[in-house]
Amino acid sequence: MHAMKQQTAQVRWEQRLQTPLLSLSLVFAVAYAVQIVTPGAPDWVHKTCQVAEWVVWGAFAVDYVVRLALAPGKWLFVRSHPLDLVAVLLPLVQPLRLLRLVSTLLLVGRRARMAPQITLTTYVGGAVVGLMMFGSLAVLQVERDAPGGNIKTLGDAVWWSFTTMTTVGYGDLSPTTGLGRVLAVGLMISGIALLGVVTANIAAWFISRFERDDAAERRQTALLEALTAEVRELRAEVARLSDTQGTAAVPEAPAPRV
Repeated sequence: MHAMKQQTAQVRWEQRLQTPLLSLSLVFAVAYAVQIVTPGAPDWVHKTCQVAEWVVWGAFAVDYVVRLALAPGKWLFVRSHPLDLVAVLLPLVQPLRLLRLVSTLLLVGRRARMAPQITLTTYVGGAVVGLMMFGSLAVLQVERDAPGGNIKTLGDAVWWSFTTMTTVGYGDLSPTTGLGRVLAVGLMISGIALLGVVTANIAAWFISRFERDDAAERRQTALLEALTAEVRELRAEVARLSDTQGTAAVPEAPAPRV
């Protein structure tokens, strides 16, 4: 009973924090993007963005600690939420700041595991778009000032991110630094996984529709067969009654005289 109360408290906390954490993830997204897209902005803009990132990180850290405290099995919670732990423990590593945003997407995605296919596909589609945009920002930050780098603008980064996530790989743009290549590997793996989830859920939706159509068709066929059998029985009954009435209506022939 005590474990059930703890589990209920943990679920209530996660449900209550879903919308605020999503809003904070948007704040983090804007703060992260502004620093990369506008490198020549005034210092106060960059400092404000950095403060916003730290505030968001603090909110994620508090959320993780509270969920860990409410979890019935502490070690099981740590093992089942590795990305959340990494996002909290590595706030100073620039590329891994994106894990804080990804952890929020995963937090929202956990709420959608039991949702219908359309709802889940919407969540995953949003994760694909978010991952592509922030992968673009991360590789632009790493490659823009690299010697011999060819990803210099946001447009180049978005194009490279799109071709990388879809594993097309035209080769016209590619990272030249080690960190950029690590980002590319992560983007390829994540893109394949997320797009695979979208494809699987769309296929599952079509299959469920076909199954419902087949079930409706089978019900209609059974109904028609039952109606046909009933009509046959009625026809047989009508024919029987007609024969009976016809026989009763025929008068008996008079006996012959001797």
